[in-house]
Amino acid sequence: MILLDVGAADGRPIYGQIGDRVKFAVASGVLRPGEMVPSVRELSKQLVVNPNTVARAYRELQTEGLLEAVRGTGLQVADGAVERCKAARKEFVRDRLRSAIDDARGTGLDPAEIETVLHEEWARGKAAANGAAGRGA
Repeated sequence: MILLDVGAADGRPIYGQIGDRVKFAVASGVLRPGEMVPSVRELSKQLVVNPNTVARAYRELQTEGLLEAVRGTGLQVADGAVERCKAARKEFVRDRLRSAIDDARGTGLDPAEIETVLHEEWARGKAAANGAAGRGA
């Protein structure tokens, strides 16, 4: 599991970003129930963050019932985590979209203009994804 996109530019606490990325990895099938997550030390080195930050993210994921301790081994993805992670991922996207729509309304764009921009960006994103797939990315 590689989590390369956490950082201060996001505006949210790093531990929250780490937790979200673990949830997204579970939701997308990169991590499956019963699989071990990287150790605190391993992930903190990978992300170049304090181990306490990773430990806090993992504690919160345990509290949510998404990770469970395996005695003497580490943490694994809990049974039943996939559906909850999919729901969390969808809510994350909804929140981001709501915020973007609120920002667009705040600029004075009317709903039809906002919808046009949304469709244009959706098409641009699809084209970029298709181009990346064509290059073998």
